[in-house]
Amino acid sequence: MKVDTVLPPTQLTDVNERVRAAEEIGFDAVWVSETQHDPFLPCALIAEQTKKLTFGTAVAIGFARSPATLAYISWDLAQASGGRFILGLGTQVKGHIERRFGMEWPDSVVGKFREQILAIRAFWHTWQTAERLNFRGKYFKHTLMTPFFNPGPIEHPDIPIYIAGVNTGLARLAGEAADGFHVHPLHSKRYLEEVLIPSIKEGAKRKNRLIEEIKISTTAFTVTSPEEKNFVRMQIAFYASTPSYRNVFSLHNWGEIAEQLSVHAAKKQWGEMGELINDEILETFAIVAMPEDITDRINKRYHGLIDRLTIYTPFNPGEKDKHWKSLITKLHS
Repeated sequence: MKVDTVLPPTQLTDVNERVRAAEEIGFDAVWVSETQHDPFLPCALIAEQTKKLTFGTAVAIGFARSPATLAYISWDLAQASGGRFILGLGTQVKGHIERRFGMEWPDSVVGKFREQILAIRAFWHTWQTAERLNFRGKYFKHTLMTPFFNPGPIEHPDIPIYIAGVNTGLARLAGEAADGFHVHPLHSKRYLEEVLIPSIKEGAKRKNRLIEEIKISTTAFTVTSPEEKNFVRMQIAFYASTPSYRNVFSLHNWGEIAEQLSVHAAKKQWGEMGELINDEILETFAIVAMPEDITDRINKRYHGLIDRLTIYTPFNPGEKDKHWKSLITKLHS
């Protein structure tokens, strides 16, 4: 199992020190999310500041960008890093796409996402082979690529594309068309085993692919202190209040609690939300253990199910360095 970390929302001036320390500690990859800042600018710094660390977006919002934009920036990051970049994409939810990014929400999320992946790869194929660009779909049409705008071939053109999702449609799409699947932090072992992994396998079977071709990257909530316990309760409550994530709670017969969380969120009653996450729910969606037992609990939950693990708590240089080194060493063995 590879052990990754996530770059917290931070200014670009803070990136260099963090990622050099992450490589020194021994993490396999560092992921950048799209929340308060653009996710691609830190990636350029990671490519420059590290030598062996894999890095990527987890995630960049695909529906906020054109395939051409994503293709160009990924090509440059792959070239600059010697092939260490992974393009991780997510769809976001309708409200954010329409009201934050000012873009149209598609009539078929899976259909548009599939086309976006294929269109990005069409650009890469044209640049690497000099064959004509001729992608025509329902949502995207790309047929123009003159030499002036063609960056040309690179040494590592096979850029992995991971997609993120919560429900079965995007999990199946990962099996069909992606190289990896970012599992949302709001998941349980049962949800992985009974819902997501079977859906990925179903998608892979449709295209005669092996499940081993799709890397499963999981972000996990961990609780090793009272402070973390309160924080994780609120994170679970926040995510579960999103209607499109409700299936995760429903699998465990907690659909009514998810509905209550949605009502509280709509009224901005944040304090009441955490109180609905009892210990049973917490221990279903988070790994709760003493610091010395956390590695064993991680292995018990994820061994044989996933390829990459990211702890939800961001890595901060100088904080718990011995803990991180021990965790990485044990999970690598």
